[in-house]
Amino acid sequence: VRDGVPRAIAAREIVAGDVVLLEAGDHVPADGRLLRVHQLRTQEASLTGESLPVEKSSDPLATQDADRVGLGDRTNLVFLGTSAVSGRGFAVVVATGAKTELGRIAGLLEDAGAGETPLQRRLNRLGTALVWASLAIVAVVFALGVLRGVSALEMFLTAVSLSVAAVPEGLPAVVTIVGSTSVICSDKTGTLTQNEMTVRTIVVGAREVQVTGEGYAPRGEFRMAGSRIEPASDADLSLALRIGAACNAASLRAEGGIVGDPTEAALLVAAAKAGIDRDRLRRELPLVAELPFDPERKRMTTIHSDRGGIVAYVKGAPDSLVPLCSARLVDGRERLLAVADRTRIEEANARLAADALRVLALAYRRLGDAPADPRADDIERDLVFVGLVAMKDPARPEARAAVATCRAAGVRTVMITGDHKNTAAAIARDLGMLGPDDRVLTGDELERTTDADLEREVDRVAVYARVSPEHKLRIVRAWRRRGAIVAMTGDGVNDAPAVKEADIGIAMGLTGTDVTKEASDMILTDDNFASIVAAVEEGRAIFNNIRKFVFYLLSCNVGEILTMLFASVLGWPLPLLPIQILWVNLVTDGIPALALGVDPPEPGLMSRAPRKRDEGILTRRFLGDMLGVGALIAATALAAFALVRFVEHEDLARARGAAFTVLSVSQLFHSFNCRSERESLFRLGVFSNRSLVGAFAVSLTLQVAVVTIPPLQPIFGTENLSLLDWAGVAALASAPLWVIEAAKAWRRVRLDAKKAGR
Repeated sequence: VRDGVPRAIAAREIVAGDVVLLEAGDHVPADGRLLRVHQLRTQEASLTGESLPVEKSSDPLATQDADRVGLGDRTNLVFLGTSAVSGRGFAVVVATGAKTELGRIAGLLEDAGAGETPLQRRLNRLGTALVWASLAIVAVVFALGVLRGVSALEMFLTAVSLSVAAVPEGLPAVVTIVGSTSVICSDKTGTLTQNEMTVRTIVVGAREVQVTGEGYAPRGEFRMAGSRIEPASDADLSLALRIGAACNAASLRAEGGIVGDPTEAALLVAAAKAGIDRDRLRRELPLVAELPFDPERKRMTTIHSDRGGIVAYVKGAPDSLVPLCSARLVDGRERLLAVADRTRIEEANARLAADALRVLALAYRRLGDAPADPRADDIERDLVFVGLVAMKDPARPEARAAVATCRAAGVRTVMITGDHKNTAAAIARDLGMLGPDDRVLTGDELERTTDADLEREVDRVAVYARVSPEHKLRIVRAWRRRGAIVAMTGDGVNDAPAVKEADIGIAMGLTGTDVTKEASDMILTDDNFASIVAAVEEGRAIFNNIRKFVFYLLSCNVGEILTMLFASVLGWPLPLLPIQILWVNLVTDGIPALALGVDPPEPGLMSRAPRKRDEGILTRRFLGDMLGVGALIAATALAAFALVRFVEHEDLARARGAAFTVLSVSQLFHSFNCRSERESLFRLGVFSNRSLVGAFAVSLTLQVAVVTIPPLQPIFGTENLSLLDWAGVAALASAPLWVIEAAKAWRRVRLDAKKAGR
């Protein structure tokens, strides 16, 4: 409104001090202070996380320090990025662009860090360690060979071959991001809940009726004391449902979903479950007049022409509607509303509200004639109270099981929402996220908490309610300082900074804003918390397979290096030629290693505690096992070489051929060991990974071919082996499998004894 005249201008031309007119359906073009409103409500979910439309007022806030009031509670302000869903209002622009609340979030987004994923950091450290370790060992082998009189050229070729063997070229370039998650910070609405308001309880007379069914699908039953009832046979219940459907501005889409307020849509769905058709009801009760919902009255009234005359249907907040009632409906008859009746209604309302249910009261009044100029003061008095309707956004059924799975896996689940404290706590308690020793923290309380105090207490807080974007960022940073690997979900613009800051940022694919999607590491296509947990389980399986893959490659490569190193120390001839080293590396690093990468998940994967943030792939136990297995593989190859060369007194080529074959085949047998650090191969099932069985067969065939096919023998420096030699190869090459099976059995016995001791 400029120069007193309303006009349409581009949003980019708006400046502070302009007055803007907002009507239902308008996007708010800038932050503004409301000057005058008429039943204005705005949808602020993307900015504040508040799931329901916010009622706006032009009244000053209770406190003058608006910055200390959460965004969701600044009811006399409108914000860029939100929209008006009903009513109208005038607001003076107080901020544009980067100075708006949305712009401030953009600034937080720039400050939030986005580093490498945990596994990328681990693999980078692994790669660096491998390079330096392999260079050092290869240098020692080269020096020992030259000192023993072997030609520098031959040792150089050998050293190069060992260098190639030392670094596993099959290490995957693309890595998973969620395998080691230890904390999941999740939004409530739409992720843990269905984001569909649903009527759960209807109180009529002295009866409490439970309504089954979920969401906006008109399927469900009405039950009382565990038994199914027919709403049509209960006059009070039937009228309550008709009032809820008639005094209503929402509508249901044929293909699913709603148009209008979610609370009113829930009333329509409840009526539809009772067989009350909205279109037929409108024909039976033609609308005469309407008093729209008013935030100050907290009520809505519609006036209809009924067969018995004119009737007003009223719905609203119990605290505003019940005082206007003078009678109540009992078994289809009007009775005086006594003080004791009011007390029972108040107690029922308090009990339902304590369960985080949104409660509405329903009433009616018979009018003599249709009012020419209906006013609330004239219509909304001497009402007949019909009942209470309680509804909630139900938790996703699969979310409870997902939270339990997280608990068993040692993954902490935390709810961070813009909704009210009681609502958030009730949903969290229902899902099993809120334990008896856990705390619920609001944004106001968080504002008074220092970063140091938050870091100390963060593991005790299961629910954060009415929080701002800065609060979400602080929560993520507090967990990370505690050494946790944090996954953060979000959909609105207000979530984007925390999503970007988290180790694993997860955006909602259905309801998420583009800003949040761009800030995230992954997008959840169904907005379902259970899918996040499934991703964690899949990530653990992938990380386990990478560990198997890396352990297999490194232990085999260590075996090749130690074979050459020990032979040099013992003063033996080189047991392997450079081309043989390269061939072994090619055969064992190829197909078997890839087959381990698709190994099925191990049993009990989600019952293990998550790995620590600073735990790398090369743990002490990993290194010890790797060196032990490598030494075992080297021992079998050197035993074959010594047996043929020094016991059977065969020529060097034959001895090298035996060592070459044992080294290669022992690594193929070892691939089955690597399927689990704990479980026996025979419990997992030899054929449960058919890819690995196939890889073993193909690689073994290739190895036999280079030893037995005459044209290949000169190339690889091999000779034919006798049946006795092949029997010795089989015995020596399979030795690592049996030794490691025995070691696993010993570890299981010790672990069981340790558990029994607890």
